[in-house]
Amino acid sequence: QIDAVAVESTYNWYWLVDALQAEGYDVRLVNTAAVVVYDGLKYSGDFADARHLAHLLRIDLLPCGYIYPKEPRALRDLARKRAQLVRQKTTQLLSIKNLLVRNLGRDTPSYTIKTWTAEQVAALPLLPEQLLALQANWTVMQALAQQIQAVEAELLRQLKPSKDFQLLKTVSGIGDILSMTICLETGDITRFDSCGNFTSYARMVTSKRESNGKKKGEGNRKCGNRYLCWAFMEAAHFAIGSDELIKRFYQRKCAKSLKVVAMKAVAHKLARACYNMLKDGVEFDVKRAFN
Repeated sequence: QIDAVAVESTYNWYWLVDALQAEGYDVRLVNTAAVVVYDGLKYSGDFADARHLAHLLRIDLLPCGYIYPKEPRALRDLARKRAQLVRQKTTQLLSIKNLLVRNLGRDTPSYTIKTWTAEQVAALPLLPEQLLALQANWTVMQALAQQIQAVEAELLRQLKPSKDFQLLKTVSGIGDILSMTICLETGDITRFDSCGNFTSYARMVTSKRESNGKKKGEGNRKCGNRYLCWAFMEAAHFAIGSDELIKRFYQRKCAKSLKVVAMKAVAHKLARACYNMLKDGVEFDVKRAFN
């Protein structure tokens, strides 16, 4: 009789875990980075690794990760797809700007390029080959912009009824995009045992090894969710410009450390506030978060 099935958290685990859960199996998603294997082994392979994972599962020492439910996982991946499309759109925009600078000596603002029509692009004083290259970038950029709008509309349609989504929008510096990112990347807030676990998952805590009060090295500072890290850093940037109390907190930190450290401190405060808001179902209180 099979008590549970251990599946390594490789890049393509979705289909296997979903199929096993649909058949009623108790599935454990293995955190492969946390599995310790004896370095002196003369042989290792798929079968040996499977036996090792089964042994760890049997003695209840298998490090496991969170299995995001199938339906909301698809919505989360759609938000990640939006971020990918935005990066690709930015690539096309920068390519157009570089082409204009190289061939015309003209540094055209990004907002101007975004408003160009096909006729305005065709009227640019470029050689035919240069114009064709620019039109290729511009056409791809326009197509990406349309798809980004379609994806955002679907995300907002499904998330607007969510209480968590609306709560996160009460935070200074957080709008629709950052709210949907934090909401979808966090998932069920009860999966985090404490506020510290959540902020660590969001890459908001330091990673270093100390001995006798001196820094001896760093741990795995990349361990965590890079999408949450980006969202809270963006929120910190906007919050400093929109809230006077947060701005004063940032300035006090800047007086004692580097600006990037002060910005991370603001992001850390916002992450802690979001955790407690989602856990308790309350709106953002800037005085409670930053006093």
